[in-house]
Amino acid sequence: MRLELVTIGSELLLGHTIDTNGAELGVALAAAGVTVTRRTTVADTPEAIREAVAEALARTGAVLTTGGLGPTRDDMTKAVVAALFEAPLAFDPALWDDLVARFARVGRVPSERNRSQAEVPAGATVLPNRWGTAPGLWLEGAPGLAILLPGVPSELRGLLRHEVAPRLAARAGAGRVTRSVVLRTTGIPESTLAERVGEVEEGLAPLSLAYLPGVTGVDLRLTAWSLPPGEAEARLAAGLALLRERAEAFAYAEGEGDLADVVLARCRASGRTLAVAESCTGGLLGARLTAIPGSSDVVLGGVIAYANALKTGVLNVPASLLAAHGAVSEPVALAMAQGARARTGAALGVAITGVAGPGGGSAEKPVGTVWIALAYAAGVEARRFVFHGDRGEVRARAAQSALDLVRRHLLAAVPRAGASED
Repeated sequence: MRLELVTIGSELLLGHTIDTNGAELGVALAAAGVTVTRRTTVADTPEAIREAVAEALARTGAVLTTGGLGPTRDDMTKAVVAALFEAPLAFDPALWDDLVARFARVGRVPSERNRSQAEVPAGATVLPNRWGTAPGLWLEGAPGLAILLPGVPSELRGLLRHEVAPRLAARAGAGRVTRSVVLRTTGIPESTLAERVGEVEEGLAPLSLAYLPGVTGVDLRLTAWSLPPGEAEARLAAGLALLRERAEAFAYAEGEGDLADVVLARCRASGRTLAVAESCTGGLLGARLTAIPGSSDVVLGGVIAYANALKTGVLNVPASLLAAHGAVSEPVALAMAQGARARTGAALGVAITGVAGPGGGSAEKPVGTVWIALAYAAGVEARRFVFHGDRGEVRARAAQSALDLVRRHLLAAVPRAGASED
């Protein structure tokens, strides 16, 4: 089955909002056996919506739209598509009653404008929206199939999973699917990773391999195109195993797995607790860890020791070390990690100190210089990095590298080698 996507919203064109819906739809629809042939983004105007939807229907006979189903003046998708299908809008009392009850549960009363959300094109199937107030719509007629979904990501995600994907999968049948898997790596440059993997790329066929570099690492995405479901799953599993073998300890997770989650799981499995001491990252490492539900059984706490006075007063970093080596140095990083461990009683203390920029660098310690240290029962170790990028990128890379240092320690693996390391 072939289908086009039309994402609607002037804010998308202006760049104020990133179209994450389009990406999520592409993945989910491919898994349901649907081939997305084109993605179009248009403004909130009747002319733009009508033209985009009509052209998509003419090309493939099926279109899925997001956005423009709310109660405000710029929400006009439903009316435009209903007109294309010559399906007059009619007020649905049952839908309105459901909307009133939904508002009542949060102590509110819907306004008169909300009544438009209870209008349904003749012959359309209402897709119940348990996550918001705008229902989805499934409309079939002479022009083809039109699926209308709200633009709010959480609402779209719920409707896609529970209402749309099952219907489309049934329509597409048990024929061929397009599916992808992702292997996440960190601490290895894209070019070096490509050298490791390159020898086996031809053997991955008919799967395709994409390198997706980002601030915190390189993702490897394998895609099976238009294969029977069983064959796609088998080939992806075999390809993923081969990539893991090539990436070795640089690989840390599959899919959307977060390195912080991996570290917490390994700490939990080994019965270790963790504390952090941060200077240039200003709490970013602690935030990464505590963003994971259930992290409190591992993370005991942390210190944002931005000023030297806090490094000495809270983490017991000797003032002599700061005077002799400066805050961004191996001795200070080691002392910070030991201080975090001693202060909290954690099994592991990890510390970050560096020059995030854009100012503050020197010939000896250029912007991007970061020392990361890890203290544990048997000793302490530190690593020096020189990260590239702006302030946000340096901080993000530092937090990721600190997590990876802990992961590597728990794996008892050999130290990694990367282009960003001195």
